[in-house]
Amino acid sequence: MRHLSPGVRLMMASALAFSLMTVFVKFAGQRLPSQEIVLARALLSLAMSYALLRRAGVAPWGVHRGLLLLRGCFGFAGLSCVFYAITHLPIAEATVLQYLHPIFTALLAALFLGERVRPALALSVMLSLTGVLLVARPAPFFAETALDPLAVMIAVAGAFFSGCAYVTVRRLAADEEPLVIVMYFPLVTVPATLPGALASWVWPSPADWAALVGVGVFAQLGQVWLTRGMRHEPAGRATAVSYLQVVFAALWGVLFFGEGLGWITAAGAGLVLAGTLTAARAR
Repeated sequence: MRHLSPGVRLMMASALAFSLMTVFVKFAGQRLPSQEIVLARALLSLAMSYALLRRAGVAPWGVHRGLLLLRGCFGFAGLSCVFYAITHLPIAEATVLQYLHPIFTALLAALFLGERVRPALALSVMLSLTGVLLVARPAPFFAETALDPLAVMIAVAGAFFSGCAYVTVRRLAADEEPLVIVMYFPLVTVPATLPGALASWVWPSPADWAALVGVGVFAQLGQVWLTRGMRHEPAGRATAVSYLQVVFAALWGVLFFGEGLGWITAAGAGLVLAGTLTAARAR
């Protein structure tokens, strides 16, 4: 560890924190509906974001409010899908499917922001789609080990909405304070989540409260360490180090939830991550 650069160490810490967040989401999801977990995550994020804005003396409403609201909607949709996938799929598979978001980001940025499309992007898409098929193990080919197709589709939708959120943030970054952009995610997510959370409300036990706090704390730590790490490392190397989250997720799945990781899933994960790395290096 002493020979690693500060940026790499921060990216490794971020991957560990985000993987632990998924563990707490999985624990909480054993009793609580996923929308209730999203609500708790958003409330914690709202409190922390507002405190940071007050400390920085920044007005919270921003300039492009319509686009900021759209960013919040994409964030709400993405997080809802991701948390649903984590609670209904093995942790490793859910994490791998979420790693499709860089592919969607690149495609959407080319479509809406006019960014250049490189030939490597086509290769990355083919690799990632092949990997998704192996991870999902569709019933016609893997009847005994197929994953829930609805949960897989929702996981892929989560990656798509995450890509939409990243593209929107990229468009806003030139004119808006970063803290304002971050603030609009919980600002939209809290009221958007309330109807679904209240309709299926389950009062958390003490263990559930601890898991919900763990979700918020490790999500915040992961974001902070990710932001700091990205300042020190090129995007390609940072993306490669972030793949450790898949390794950590597979480890936690085996240790805490008795989930196995077959060679087909491992091969699919390798293809998805290879596709993501190809896209990252090409941009």
